Amino acid sequence: MAAAAPSSARRMSHTQFIELLRRSASCPRHGEALHAWALKSGAASHAPVANSLISFYSSLPRPLLPAAFAVFDDIPPDARDVASWNSLLNPLSRHRPLHALSRFRSMLSSTVLPSPHSFAAAFTAAARAASASAGTAAHALACKIPSAVCNVYVCTSLLNMYCKLGIVCDARRVFDEMPQRNSFSWSTMVAGYAAEKCSGEAFDLFRLMLEGCPSEKSEFVATAVLSAVSVPLGLLMGEQMHGLIVKDGLLDFISVENSLVTMYAKAGCMDAAFHVFESSRERNSITWSAMITGYAQNGEADRAVYMFSQMHAAGFTPTEFTFVGVLNASSDLGALAVGKQAHGLMVKLGFEVQIYVKSALVDMYAKCGCIADAKEGFDQLYEVDIVLWTAMVSGHVQNGEHEEALTLYARMDKEGIIPSKSTIASGLRACAGIAALEPGKQLHTQIVKYGLGLGAPVGSALSTMYSKCGNLEDGMCVFRRMPDRDVIAWNSIISGFSQNGCGNGALDLFEEMKMEGTIPDHITFINILCACSHMGLVDRGWEYFSLMTKDYGLTPRLDHYACMVDILSRAGMLKEAKDFIESITIDHGTCLWRIVLGACRSLRDFDVGAYAGERLMELGTGDSSAYILLSNIYASQRKWNDVERVRHLMRLRGVNKDPGCSWVELNNRVHVFVVGEQQHPEAENINAQLRRLAKHMKDEGYHPTTKFSFDEELGPLSESHEEDQTEWISAQESGELIKTA
Repeated sequence: MAAAAPSSARRMSHTQFIELLRRSASCPRHGEALHAWALKSGAASHAPVANSLISFYSSLPRPLLPAAFAVFDDIPPDARDVASWNSLLNPLSRHRPLHALSRFRSMLSSTVLPSPHSFAAAFTAAARAASASAGTAAHALACKIPSAVCNVYVCTSLLNMYCKLGIVCDARRVFDEMPQRNSFSWSTMVAGYAAEKCSGEAFDLFRLMLEGCPSEKSEFVATAVLSAVSVPLGLLMGEQMHGLIVKDGLLDFISVENSLVTMYAKAGCMDAAFHVFESSRERNSITWSAMITGYAQNGEADRAVYMFSQMHAAGFTPTEFTFVGVLNASSDLGALAVGKQAHGLMVKLGFEVQIYVKSALVDMYAKCGCIADAKEGFDQLYEVDIVLWTAMVSGHVQNGEHEEALTLYARMDKEGIIPSKSTIASGLRACAGIAALEPGKQLHTQIVKYGLGLGAPVGSALSTMYSKCGNLEDGMCVFRRMPDRDVIAWNSIISGFSQNGCGNGALDLFEEMKMEGTIPDHITFINILCACSHMGLVDRGWEYFSLMTKDYGLTPRLDHYACMVDILSRAGMLKEAKDFIESITIDHGTCLWRIVLGACRSLRDFDVGAYAGERLMELGTGDSSAYILLSNIYASQRKWNDVERVRHLMRLRGVNKDPGCSWVELNNRVHVFVVGEQQHPEAENINAQLRRLAKHMKDEGYHPTTKFSFDEELGPLSESHEEDQTEWISAQESGELIKTA
């Protein structure tokens, strides 16, 4: 058929040719055959025929722009009319905006005067190329041509250009000067305000439209207004829009329903969003994605994952935004299996290459503890943005790999990537994790250098870093200079004082926090109870423990119970601690009995210690120190059968003692030491110094002791049993000495 077209069109007119070419839009081969006939017959040199060929090649599902260029270039310069230029400018403005601007300048150099459609194409190209200079130059020229400035199509394109460039003030000036407007003009201006987060201005403009041009209401204007008010403080305006949409019958448009779901989700009203979703008569992938993303962003990760499975079961194809939502939800839940399933489907659908999807994927693997997988995805990208760098640094910190986090941050800095506030905060948390003060100070200089300020989350992280490194003075200085101190900032400084033995200072800060009107949360009371524990303030601890429920409606969690048990245990009130634990109704696992057992070792209360230890054995604890402490208690009481029973239980359950580990920062390097390892490059010199110090201590009369005197109890044991028991005691001591170092 393709070959038959020219033969049947040997005597066709130009009008017939153009109509036949228009009908061939769905079949490129027919169009190419007609083009061959036009070249052979000489019709291709005529502007109307050439213009139709340019439009044909440009409007294909996959535009053949080189062919369109060739046709345009074959038109004699003096034969090109404004339609020739417009046929080329219109598709170029959408697909190659920089080329469109270049051709528009060439058009101005010719003898052809631009038409309104020429200016519309130039404005569209300037918006897509983000070229404000080219756009304003075209605007200045259009002002000289009355037919352009009076055309609603041109003015709307100009309005859209300024909105896309973020110059909303100029856009509003163009809008106010438009001689006539249509629904697209109103929706474009509202969308411009929405892009700049100016929800109030957008809603005021919409009310102005209702007063002056109520007939211009449409689904386009409705979706633009809903997009503008989709902010946490825009709920009231959004609800008013919802009522008007129902009144005007605009809910029949799926785009309006999707915008309503998004609006309620961004306002944190997921029940209202779900109601709109449930009542929707026609859902699409965007509707499902809005719900999944909304649940993920509002802390309901489990609902987001459930909604994703329902979407898949209903046969809807996820979009890239769906995957970002479900990956974020998997990150929050630590649901690695769900994240991997989403990853597999994402690869199958070809979304893995998109940068923001890849960022969410790297973040998911990092937060789920799969740093190797996260690093593999990270290294596969040729262009890594700051979001990905932040995800990797944060992932290392969350998995306790603080040194790796700082190494990666240094690599990012070396590559010239400017850190964001979140990146700096993650780096500071890494410094705090290993008490690396000097790297923390270097990050502080970067905060000043890049003008990041001391707002959230930077100020809290910096204050915490100084506090964890023992520099309370600088930590307090940062805290006092923070512009807005939220509960996280207060928790950081109170925790710093509490952990550095300044309990009174922590309690004073808590009183100051209440006076400023900041409402404490669960973390605040954990820090306060820890301060009471370190100072032995039992009565005050009980007072704060009851205060959190009575005055602030906070239900005590396991950490709060643990603090109270620690307060009682440190004060020697072991029986009261035991009774308190047995009165707790929540599932507390093994941690509370472990606190009591540790205190019994220090206070030599063998009865309560043995009771706590046996409870831990019943609960199947995997903590090696619990077995060691219980065995030592029984050994001190000469209960060798119980010692053997506990040791046998430990072997049976496969519980091993983790080696002690300590580190020290020297000359901007962190040196790590693990019990029994000799891998440090200066191990020989270190051991020589340790032997010298040990000899010096012995010469001064120091003899290592334990809390329990086992020497007299070891006599009745067999030789092998004695050696094993001594090994246990030595292992316990060495671990403690390493931690103290």
